[in-house]
Amino acid sequence: MKRTIWLVIIVVVLVAGAAIYYDWLPGRKALEAPHQEVLPLPPSPPVVSVEPAIRHPIETAPVQALPLLGESDAAMQKALGDLVGSKWLAEFFYADRVIRRIVATIDELPRKKVPMSAMPVKPVPGAFVTSGTADSVVIGAKNSARYAPYVKIMQALDARKLVEFYVGFYPLFQQAYEELGYPKGYFNDRLIETIDNVLDAPDLKEPARLVQPKVLYKFADPDLEARSAGQKIIMRMGGENAAKIKDKLREIRHEVMLRVPSQ
Repeated sequence: MKRTIWLVIIVVVLVAGAAIYYDWLPGRKALEAPHQEVLPLPPSPPVVSVEPAIRHPIETAPVQALPLLGESDAAMQKALGDLVGSKWLAEFFYADRVIRRIVATIDELPRKKVPMSAMPVKPVPGAFVTSGTADSVVIGAKNSARYAPYVKIMQALDARKLVEFYVGFYPLFQQAYEELGYPKGYFNDRLIETIDNVLDAPDLKEPARLVQPKVLYKFADPDLEARSAGQKIIMRMGGENAAKIKDKLREIRHEVMLRVPSQ
């Protein structure tokens, strides 16, 4: 843009200089341009600053003396320990950058991939279980057992208390979201988008067929493979686990929306 402006200025200066030089040449008279009525330029339209519309403004009730975001891990570990139990917390959750991990994961789940470095929970143990023949590989029925502890934690969560914790720490979640690259974004909107996206995962009645073009397995159905990372995680869990997770997500969504003022 700056380069374009300078090119325009240079062209104007050159044209003006050439006209002055032409008028001053010996034996020539200045050319008179025919009289033209000068019409006023139309007024420029006002510059409107477009701010992203906040769709789900949450009524926050920050806990007293919130820690700084970079110093919030101890407070988050205590709050999460009260929600899921200290034993589960140590076994399944990372202890560092807790809020930043949660925010980054929620932002990435509706996309195609979630970097493992962003996850707040540790990887599911054990190898991915398949069954069937070489020509017809499907997700194995026993694969769902690998997710059982995570589903158990999710089911045990009190949705109301979880959302109260979220509301209390919301300014830190919002700050982490802005630092992620959304200075005008609103994290609660992204949370609702992500929950809705995961809830839209298809309910698989039969084990999904797989292909293995290289090292990793993929869904054989192009529609399933094109789904978001969050939806594919749900589909890999097995139907029973997926139903339990979706039920809890609906509870959480309901509790969050109770904190959104009526429009």
